[in-house]
Amino acid sequence: MKERKYLTLDPMGLTQRERHGYLLSAVAPRPIAFASTIDKEGRVNLSPFSFFNVFSSNPPIMVFSPSRKGTDNSTKDTHHNVLDVPEVVINIVNYPIVEQMSLSSTAYEQGVNEFVKSGLTEIPSDIVAPPRVAESPVAFECKVDDVISLGDQGGAGNLVICRVVKMHIDTAVLNEDQRIDTQKMDLVARMGGMWYTKASGATLFEIPKPLRAKGIGVDALPEHARMSNILTGNDLGRLGNISTFPDDSALAIAKEKLSAEPKVDDTLVHLQVHTMLQEGKTEEALALLFAYTD
Repeated sequence: MKERKYLTLDPMGLTQRERHGYLLSAVAPRPIAFASTIDKEGRVNLSPFSFFNVFSSNPPIMVFSPSRKGTDNSTKDTHHNVLDVPEVVINIVNYPIVEQMSLSSTAYEQGVNEFVKSGLTEIPSDIVAPPRVAESPVAFECKVDDVISLGDQGGAGNLVICRVVKMHIDTAVLNEDQRIDTQKMDLVARMGGMWYTKASGATLFEIPKPLRAKGIGVDALPEHARMSNILTGNDLGRLGNISTFPDDSALAIAKEKLSAEPKVDDTLVHLQVHTMLQEGKTEEALALLFAYTD
């Protein structure tokens, strides 16, 4: 492994702004909870939060965190609203509404409806009082089970624990099996600073999940492969995820391929294995490694 140099920091030795910057730039991309709430007078608020994720499917629980403002320690309208009216709709943000979502994050005066400011459309919810965003591909009506304060200083989060009571999914993002099609969602996520990322097209890729069969593991690969300067960690991980070693037939084919080369060494084999993995020929790549080692 290539030698690395590290900048090592004590988080509490940094300013709140510095700490915030490092945390949010490193822990990314983050999904966005586009939260709609109401206050005691029934006034609607809409605001995005990237301190957000799903934490349980049984019961269905989502958590997001409206943090105290780092500059003046003030708390957000969303935080006040879920304490007064413990209901929220979490609307998922995709690329067609990302600019409007960003506009809604403006610190407007209390009582200003960000639906109006951002040009998004309110649609009544079935169970909870806050409306949902009509343009959102998926919306989750939620009851707020708890709000947990993590501190009383600027930058401190307030965990809003939300129990999903109704889901609304735009049929345009479903496949023929009525499942959500990731490609059709065209999702976005928050990075550090002013950066976002778009989760669609060429940026999406699949990795087989090692759930049903145990992979042989990177430790089972030949030493020359593990120490290679050509094969990447992803290459080794993909090879180690294969559940069985090459059989005699696969090894014979690989040996025949190697015999056709005028000169065979680690560099040649590792380059060929890397190329095969890029082409999705994972089992053939593993067979070539073991045929060369044999």
